[in-house]
Amino acid sequence: MFTGIITDIATVRAIKKTGDTRFEFTTSFDTSKIVLGASIACNGACMTVIETGGDWFAIEASAESLSRTTLGDLVVGSKVNLEQATRVGDELGGHIVSGHVDGVATLTKRVPEGDSLRLTFEVPEAFAKYIASKGSVTLEGVSLTVNEVDGNTFGINLIPHTQNETTLGSKQPGDRINFEIDMLARYVARMLGKD
Repeated sequence: MFTGIITDIATVRAIKKTGDTRFEFTTSFDTSKIVLGASIACNGACMTVIETGGDWFAIEASAESLSRTTLGDLVVGSKVNLEQATRVGDELGGHIVSGHVDGVATLTKRVPEGDSLRLTFEVPEAFAKYIASKGSVTLEGVSLTVNEVDGNTFGINLIPHTQNETTLGSKQPGDRINFEIDMLARYVARMLGKD
């Protein structure tokens, strides 16, 4: 379980494709405290740590993970938002995030608004019903508030802090973005028989 508050921007240091795809990330996390099998959200996708080194850790992504996320788009040198799993007693600064990416959104518009950025995203039609104005959404692992919704497009606002402390500030129209719908929206839709 995560909160959508990014605590590091890692760099992809190596990618090895075998039966699955191994990714190694250089991080500022204290890797001596990361246990094998720990969960770390990588651009919002909950992944299992399989090895650690002095300033890096490795994960393996299955074909399923690669097909539902943007992890397959990563190359050596790519920047990746990281969040370690929430511990009991940690502050829930964002919202409850499972790390189970629902799909890939596309950034369609980027407009400066004062010091902030207004970003507009398009999601597959099947997910439009789960996104509500002033509700929560997770993009690249970042907990955000939805400003407005129009069909299967929605807008969010990035304050300067979020632009600087996550990879979202550098995204451009056409970029593919991992998204996770709000867990509460998913369960409400299910209870109402709309899923």
